[in-house]
Amino acid sequence: MKNKNILVAFLLNLFFAVFETVGGIFTGSVAIVSDALHDMGDAASIGISLLFEKKSQKQPDEKYTYGYLRFSVLGGLITTLVLLFGSAAVIYNAVNRILNPAPVNYNGMIIFAVIGAAVNFAAAYFTKDGGSVNQRAVNLHMLEDVLGWLVVLTGAVVMRFTDLWFIDPLMSIGVSAFIIIHAVKNLKAVLNIFLEKVPDGVDIAEIKQHLLKIDGVLDVHHIHIRSLDGTVNCAEMHIVTDADFQDIKEKVRSELKEHGIAHAAVELETADEICHEKLCRTEPSAAPHSHHHH
Repeated sequence: MKNKNILVAFLLNLFFAVFETVGGIFTGSVAIVSDALHDMGDAASIGISLLFEKKSQKQPDEKYTYGYLRFSVLGGLITTLVLLFGSAAVIYNAVNRILNPAPVNYNGMIIFAVIGAAVNFAAAYFTKDGGSVNQRAVNLHMLEDVLGWLVVLTGAVVMRFTDLWFIDPLMSIGVSAFIIIHAVKNLKAVLNIFLEKVPDGVDIAEIKQHLLKIDGVLDVHHIHIRSLDGTVNCAEMHIVTDADFQDIKEKVRSELKEHGIAHAAVELETADEICHEKLCRTEPSAAPHSHHHH
């Protein structure tokens, strides 16, 4: 179902890019041409994300033991880079146009902007309930396009009454700046996932505290938590316990589930066992047993 929506979005963007290129050439508006470039980038990136989104839904196998969820993130990364490069090119052209102003056909711009805003709004509505980073990126483009057209519409109306031609390239720069800010945010989110950063909303200290409250857990160390795709979180840790291993494992897993961790690898150790990796652990931990009261 979701993939069908993204496919619709892909075709719409492709159609837009052509529609805008024609419109931009016809009206001589650099703002519309910049939108066309943006849409061309969108169409390309949606195409990529469609391929990757499909791949990301494959089950784990011998080659990708963690599954394919990261492919979805990779799609997001490529999309974001395409947008960043596209926006830089657009800004360059717009600055050029400010230095050498040229008249535009504002009546044509008004007509194109009205049609553009309406069709994009329909597309945004189609793609609004996607869960993955990828799908959110796609929907974001759609909303940006609606906004871009409203900006173009306003500018065209102002130019109609004032003949201030530099408004056109200024709008183009505005739209690009907006896209760049969002793209950079997206890029950060994607890089955090690739760099195995602890996912947002997961507090290691708090999780540790909760685990230590479990009866029979003497110490928790070596906690590693990461996200596969921005929504699915995995954890691994060492638990020191004097209780029944199976019982403790169950309790630890259910506690972690409450913290939004779907998959946990838990290594259990007895109190007198020397943990060889203990020395290299990165998180500060109280000395073993110091917090354990009988």
